[in-house]
Amino acid sequence: MSLSHLITRWRGALLSLIGIVATVWLGITGQLGLYIHPRYFAFSIIMAVLAAAVVIVSFALSPGDEHAGHDHDHETGHKRFWAGASSVVIAASAVALLVLPPTTLTTTTLEQRDLNGSAAALTEEASAKLTGGDASKFSVKDWASLLRQGAGVEFYAGKKAQLTGFVTPDQDDPENVFYVARFVVSHCVVDAQPVGVPVYRPGWQDEFPLDSWVGVSGGLTANPSVASSEGIVIIPEVVAAVDQPQQPYVY
Repeated sequence: MSLSHLITRWRGALLSLIGIVATVWLGITGQLGLYIHPRYFAFSIIMAVLAAAVVIVSFALSPGDEHAGHDHDHETGHKRFWAGASSVVIAASAVALLVLPPTTLTTTTLEQRDLNGSAAALTEEASAKLTGGDASKFSVKDWASLLRQGAGVEFYAGKKAQLTGFVTPDQDDPENVFYVARFVVSHCVVDAQPVGVPVYRPGWQDEFPLDSWVGVSGGLTANPSVASSEGIVIIPEVVAAVDQPQQPYVY
């Protein structure tokens, strides 16, 4: 049986195996959360194992090719072309899923989506729960939702935020304001939406590269920037570089 015939015949099974191995490996190494919500971990692993069993059975039950010995003679240029294209797709999939290290979403993705557009409008009960809770434990998502309510400076008086996220610029005043941002994942990274809390830190670019992870703590007050559209910002007491957390998304 020619190589092109073999690839054409088994390309679906090979691509399935690559996806199965990648899913199981990500689950074992604790990196599956870079792609899907934790509630789907068990389901994804179970389905990957079942899919592996189906692929193995398909290999075992596949009939032989009676014309295998004549494949080369009758193989057309058209078939060879598609076999070559299939080989490229299989190789690219193997490299993307099994060789390259998993990465998180960054500013590149954020620029294609609406920052804080998905920050939930809080119900009265949810707002009361947050305002009556320990502000130092609020997440980026919590603060983004509170800021969306449009409360004045007096509402934030005495409150301090302690947040961890990646650095992305305020498009209105990138010289003085950046966001400490995270992605909120509902199902998988395809639906991930960015949320962020503005931080007033003139010259931040000289200290922290774009997409680097930082820990920020400080109070919230009126934005000193006249260019930024953000009314309330964190005036940081501490901004320090930190390692990317094992779970970079919020839910």
